[in-house]
Amino acid sequence: MSNTNTPLSTKTQVFSEQDIQRTLKRLAHELIEANKGTEDLVLMGIVTRGKYLAERIGRLVEEFEDATVPVGFVDITLYRDDVDTSFKAAGESHVPVDLTDKRVVLVDDVIFSGRSVRAAMDALSAYGRPRSVQLLVLLDRGHRQLPISPDFVGKNIPTATTERLTVCLNEIDSTEEVVIEKA
Repeated sequence: MSNTNTPLSTKTQVFSEQDIQRTLKRLAHELIEANKGTEDLVLMGIVTRGKYLAERIGRLVEEFEDATVPVGFVDITLYRDDVDTSFKAAGESHVPVDLTDKRVVLVDDVIFSGRSVRAAMDALSAYGRPRSVQLLVLLDRGHRQLPISPDFVGKNIPTATTERLTVCLNEIDSTEEVVIEKA
């Protein structure tokens, strides 16, 4: 007997593994073009999935430009303003170079409210004063609470605030896709 009080949800794949790969290649090209090369460029992924996307984009940039771009990641746990502070446990960050006077590109999987990006910018200040900070996201789902806008967007996917957008990457999820779940 099923419980009729349990809400049903439907999941729809909106990005396949091939879509993700194709989009990352395009974003890497856009990044190189907008920055007129790779000089002083540093990629910083926002933990968790942004870390893996930054690593992938770093490899693509190296493949396209025959130049290595430093890639690191930043844990924003201690800088968030939307999580109960009594349960915060910081993870590890890796900043490969002093960020002073560098063109830092923050990389994340999804931008929603903008709060993660704000926290990441706060976290970066501990590692130097960048010349500029750019934002690259795989997906933009809208609903900003802060005036933050990405410089590079893989795809805009308008959603309702009640919907959930899930990015799965092989490195941590053993599958590669983006699904939207409607409650």
